[in-house]
Amino acid sequence: MSREMGTNKTDVFIIADNICSPLGRTTQQNFEQIKNGISGVQKHDRPDLSDVPIAASLFKNNEFFVPGTHSYTKFEQLLIASITNALSHTDIKADDPKTGLIISSTKGNISLLETEENNSALQKRIGLNTSAQLIAGHFGFINQPIIISNACISGVMAIVTGMRLIQSGQYDQIVITGADVISKFVLSGFQSFQALSTERCKPFDKNRKGLNLGEGAATVILSGDEKYQGNIRVTGGGITNDANHISGPSRTGQELGDAIIKAMNNAGVKAEDIGLISAHGTATPYNDEMEAKAIMLAGLQKAPVSGLKGFYGHTLGAAGLIETILAKQSMEQNTLLPTLGFQETGTAPLNIINAVSNAAIKHCVKTASGFGGCNGALVLSK
Repeated sequence: MSREMGTNKTDVFIIADNICSPLGRTTQQNFEQIKNGISGVQKHDRPDLSDVPIAASLFKNNEFFVPGTHSYTKFEQLLIASITNALSHTDIKADDPKTGLIISSTKGNISLLETEENNSALQKRIGLNTSAQLIAGHFGFINQPIIISNACISGVMAIVTGMRLIQSGQYDQIVITGADVISKFVLSGFQSFQALSTERCKPFDKNRKGLNLGEGAATVILSGDEKYQGNIRVTGGGITNDANHISGPSRTGQELGDAIIKAMNNAGVKAEDIGLISAHGTATPYNDEMEAKAIMLAGLQKAPVSGLKGFYGHTLGAAGLIETILAKQSMEQNTLLPTLGFQETGTAPLNIINAVSNAAIKHCVKTASGFGGCNGALVLSK
C-alpha cells in the first residue's frame, strides 16, 4: 500500500500490454511506426463497407488473427490475439480467483446482421455477453467477465473500472481488452452525421473536416502487486456526462473539464505536474473545440497535447486502450508523439505537439468523450 493525499490507496501498475492494429501486432511495432510518421489511415475502395471511397485504417479483408479456427468472428479473434500477446509477458493465471477480465467495445459483432439471417440464434450471437463468455472460456477465466460499452469512452472507462476494482480488493489483477471492427452499419452511422473526412483527419487543426474510422484491438493488464514497483501506474480516474445532446458534445467543455479535474484530484496531482495530455482528438469541429475548452478549464493549456487518430483513425472501443498504451510508452521512453495532420490551431489555443521530441514525463492525462455526452479521463504516473 502507498500513502497518497493522506489516505491509503493501493498502487495499480500496468504490467503488460499489447496493441494489434494495421500498423503492427505488438505495442513496440506500433510505437516505432508512429515515431517514423507512418499512418494506418489510407484511402480504400470497399463496396462491402461503403458506396463511396473512404479514408480509414483497416486490416486486410478476410485476414485471420487466430490461425486454425473459424469458430470466432473477426472481432473475437482480435481480442484473443491481443490478450494472448499481453499475457505472454506475465505469469498471470486466468483461472486465479483474483484475476478479472474486462472487455470494452462499442459494436462487437453487430456486423453479423449484414451477412446472417436475423433470427433468435443471431440475436444471441451478436450479444456482447456471448462474445465475453467465448473469450473467457478460451483462456479459462473463471470470474464473470465485465463488459464496458459506453460509446467512445469505453476503453478509458474500462481502465478506470479496473483500477477501482483492484483498489477495492475485489481483484489482484485484471486483464482489460477492447476491440472494434468497421462494418457498413458503423460507417453508415457516421456518414449520416456527416462526421467523416474523405482525407486523413487533422485533430485540432484549423482545416479539420471530420474523423476517420479504424480497426484495432488492445489489451492492458493491471496488478496491485508491489513487486511491480517501478512500472507506470494508473493513479486516477474521472467519469462525467454532459446531459446535453444524444450526439452533440457540450459547448462549454465544463463536463469533460470536470472529469479531468476529478482524475487529477484522485491521483493527487496538480496541473503543473502533467507532462502530456493524450487527447481524444477526433478531428470533428465540435468535439475538438469542446475538448480544447475542457483542457483549458482544467488549467492544462500549457501541457503538451498529442492526438493520435491521424495514425489509427477512431478505433471506437479500442481507442482509449490503444492511446493509453502509447502514452505509457511515451512516458517510459521520454518521447512525445506528434499529432499527425496538425499545422495551424483551429480551437481554443493548446500546446499541440506536431513533431517527435524528447521530454521527461512524470504524469500524463488521457481523455475521451463520446455520443450521449459521456466523458472520461485517467492519470498515468511514473
